[in-house]
Amino acid sequence: MQALLLVVHIAGSILFVGGSAIATSLFPRYAPLAVTTAERSHAVAAALHRITRGYSIAGLIVPAAGLVLAVMQGRTMQLWVVLAMILTAVAGGLLALQIYPRQRDALATPGDQAGLRTLSILAGVYNLLWTAIVVLMVVQPGSGAAG
Repeated sequence: MQALLLVVHIAGSILFVGGSAIATSLFPRYAPLAVTTAERSHAVAAALHRITRGYSIAGLIVPAAGLVLAVMQGRTMQLWVVLAMILTAVAGGLLALQIYPRQRDALATPGDQAGLRTLSILAGVYNLLWTAIVVLMVVQPGSGAAG
């Protein structure tokens, strides 16, 4: 059972978290602006917005499987697991409360480059949070497993 949970956790991370990270990063490039340019595409931006939502919802399996796995292994109070859970909550909050709503607004009302620049920065922070989580998963500080 633990092996299955680990596979779900890792595969879900790659497919769903990775997919949402790519979609959030690409969205500002294609989001419509008040001043139209050739590379902007409302259809592409709308598809990236749907991918952000769909993959993020599917990605909820990642922390769920990770938490069940941590409970089964008795690791819920290890530093790296606690930090990973906190960073996961921060990443999820950033996505749900800032990135996704800003994408929706950018599709509804084409804005300016500054608003999309902010969205790019938020996407970068989202990706950095997930990178930090991956580092924690590999290094496992405080567990005695780091080598």
